[in-house]
Amino acid sequence: MKDEFFGGSFGGDASKISDDTRLECKICWHVYDPAEGDEYWQIAPGTPFAALPDHWSCPECDGSKNDFMVLEAETDQ
Repeated sequence: MKDEFFGGSFGGDASKISDDTRLECKICWHVYDPAEGDEYWQIAPGTPFAALPDHWSCPECDGSKNDFMVLEAETDQ
């Protein structure tokens, strides 16, 4: 199987996401929101997920960046 990640998985492919894409940890459901950054890792608000350092991990469960799933953009109804 060529695609080793299932649909929606970030899998390290920054071309799948934009600078404001929110991602959710598939282990503990923590959401990384670029608008908020990450207080635990001292990541400034406005930092895109793709710009997080390689050593960054989920602040709740220590899951890797590859364990995050792309969240669909919220739309106003």
